Amino acid sequence: MLLTPEVLTIIIINSIFLIFGTVAFLLSIKIFFNWDINSTSKLQYSLENQSYLTATIIKYILFLKILIFIFFIFTLDKISNVLTGAMCAAGVVDATSYGIYLLLFKLINIYFFGFWLVIHNIDMKTKELKFTKLKFGFYLFIYLIFLVETIIEITMFGSIEVDKLVSCCGTLYSNSSGSYISSLFAFDNSYILIVFYTIFALLVLSYFIKNDYLYTIFNLLFLIISLISLIMFFGTYIYELPTHHCPFCMLQKGYYYIGYIIYITLFLGTFFGFIITLKNIILQDRDSSNKYYNYSIIFSFVYVIIVSLYPLSFYIRNGVFL
Repeated sequence: MLLTPEVLTIIIINSIFLIFGTVAFLLSIKIFFNWDINSTSKLQYSLENQSYLTATIIKYILFLKILIFIFFIFTLDKISNVLTGAMCAAGVVDATSYGIYLLLFKLINIYFFGFWLVIHNIDMKTKELKFTKLKFGFYLFIYLIFLVETIIEITMFGSIEVDKLVSCCGTLYSNSSGSYISSLFAFDNSYILIVFYTIFALLVLSYFIKNDYLYTIFNLLFLIISLISLIMFFGTYIYELPTHHCPFCMLQKGYYYIGYIIYITLFLGTFFGFIITLKNIILQDRDSSNKYYNYSIIFSFVYVIIVSLYPLSFYIRNGVFL
């Protein structure tokens, strides 16, 4: 097992999260199955008090999980220095068969915790607390994903062999890697760029017509094509190397940590885009729709500007594209 201070910190913090999350899980079960806002019983009074405690626990887990996720990415990059063959976090993720699944579960959980927070904030604004059962029922589902995430995390770090040769990002993100990503290299970059800017244009169009379904669908497509185009095209201009497609190296100091800004703007833009459907369709709350529309399009627009400036700047300085 790779027992570095950073790994131990993550395992300890997530174990603490799991303990408090389990307390919230048990209370959520009780609230979900017994909640009746119209009741004046002693049980209902107790559930109302417990609901505030449970919501507070979940909120703190959410905020801290966002910070610990950033620290998790930093840790992957840090421990790559002790793994033979690894040059960045990509090598650590690929060091075991659990790495990619852990990363996916962490990202999904951050989105879900964010959705829960939105439902909670809307619920607290209603006099009858009509979304209380929904938000705690939703947390029961989130907790299960969180539990799986924690198990995979401990398993992944426990499975890493320091003396085992791992692949570097140059090998993993190439057309000879034999992975799913390698199949993307069969497509010409011009097609990927056309799809990227077309989906963004459709996203902007759906923003102006304020169609909730379309806006959510295009946000999902924008998230997917943004990650693909970042690996296939835009990332090479960040590194100024046509063969360097790693989505992790841009998080390093040598590239001024620009990857954090890129991923945060992409996450926030799509997150607020998904929230619109959650609020308007599921919760039937359109009061703050325009606010979330604006947040979403602003962050997505900033993302597009940042990644587009790199190839443009390279062309201005060198007169050619990579």
